[in-house]
Amino acid sequence: MATGHTDPQRRARILDATLDVIADEGIAQVSHRRIAARAGVPLGSTTYHFQGIDQLLREAFGRFTDRMAELFDAHLGAAADRDQALEAVADLVHALSEGGRRDLVLAQELYTLAARDPAYRTLTQAWMQRSRAHLEKHFDPDTARQLDALIEGLTLHRALAVEPHGRALTVEAISRITAAAPADRAQP
Repeated sequence: MATGHTDPQRRARILDATLDVIADEGIAQVSHRRIAARAGVPLGSTTYHFQGIDQLLREAFGRFTDRMAELFDAHLGAAADRDQALEAVADLVHALSEGGRRDLVLAQELYTLAARDPAYRTLTQAWMQRSRAHLEKHFDPDTARQLDALIEGLTLHRALAVEPHGRALTVEAISRITAAAPADRAQP
């Protein structure tokens, strides 16, 4: 294996391995040894590239929230009007809830950390702000906040349900929230 100086992808592999360990074994099982083994790097690489587990976790979760925000961007970024935005929200809920269990577990692990440690709330806050920015192109800020919470709630309920609800219920929930939303307060 290449040394740290000639392996420009090593740091990224360590971050990805950190997320893999969290998703597969839980945050309580995160250790330099497990991460190094998962990344296929020498144990010393984790401490060479990161000052400690906390930095590793923050950067790994930052990588995760960036990827999730990009997924949100992909669904909502192309919406040209309010109707397209409504469809994009429904598509996003179903794409997130039908995806692999990995992202669901990572999100819940991050939420738990953020509930306990304010340093992680900066990650979740930035993620929420980025998500809402697309929604605020078509809806006022209060409606965007409600839709953002609805996306997370419906995604979680669909992902964990033995018999997930269908698209019709998702669309109805979105319609109820947006029906009273003032169209003229939406940002251009």
